[in-house]
Amino acid sequence: MNGPTAGPPHVAVAPDCWRRPALVDAVVAGGGRVVEPPEAEALVWAEPAAPELLPGVLAQGPGIDWVQLPYAGIENLIHLLDDQHRWTCGKGVYAEPVAEHVLMMALAGLRGMGSYARAQSWLPPQGRNLLGARVTVLGGGGITESLVRLLAPWDCHVTVLRRHPVSMNGVDRVVGPDRLHDALGDADVVVVALALTPETTGIIDAAALGAMAPHGWLINVGRGGHVVTDDLVAALEAGSIGGAALDVTDPEPLPDGHRLWTLDNCLITPHVANTPEMGLKLLARRVTENLRRYIAGEDLLGPVDVELGY
Repeated sequence: MNGPTAGPPHVAVAPDCWRRPALVDAVVAGGGRVVEPPEAEALVWAEPAAPELLPGVLAQGPGIDWVQLPYAGIENLIHLLDDQHRWTCGKGVYAEPVAEHVLMMALAGLRGMGSYARAQSWLPPQGRNLLGARVTVLGGGGITESLVRLLAPWDCHVTVLRRHPVSMNGVDRVVGPDRLHDALGDADVVVVALALTPETTGIIDAAALGAMAPHGWLINVGRGGHVVTDDLVAALEAGSIGGAALDVTDPEPLPDGHRLWTLDNCLITPHVANTPEMGLKLLARRVTENLRRYIAGEDLLGPVDVELGY
């Protein structure tokens, strides 16, 4: 792998850099010079929805050493990653807005907002407190760190499940994947904030849902593939869990007429825990900071482990 050249590093913003002035400005703010891919030593990839375009851009830029990807989730790009480049992604970039969305969903779910919002007559009281609740979070990344901080005023008991259990600030208990059902069983709220990998696909299945408390709410801000949709529908229809709040679904977009749309104990938002309007400024800050680090020879933020896939 190459390192930065003398002088301002040459950075491509692709595809169509003219459509991403905020990222162009971020490169300049970080000390770089914006160039076309053939001249570049670094690439800011700005089109997560078109992974098929990335190989062609990389082929145009044989000198590209480092590639900054825009999102934390890279499942649609993972087959393109190699050991010839340094790869970084948006890990932690969007943690704050997503954690805020989780907090909103937790309060709405526990307080019966699904039923109340759909009601056409006065309903009897329902709901539980987030104050003092037991919250289990699957995943130990930036979203979890932000969420733990936001939950502090509610004095929640927080359990985090992660691949490598290590202590975390503000977390009462950290467990490994072998303790999944234990971690679900006493939770008032279960939050899925994982990267989607073969190991985590379908992690919330019938058995996991069966391990949840009858009043527990499931919140998914990871990827739709973390939850087996048919199993979730069955659990919601049977009332074996309190409910689900989903910002991501499988399939996605969720088709019109899908059973999930009709259930009072299911809240759905259309993958908007972080919107482009919220996220672009945050991504621009990451680009500027990583470019500064690249120039200084420091570790880059959000490194991708190609072997692990995130």
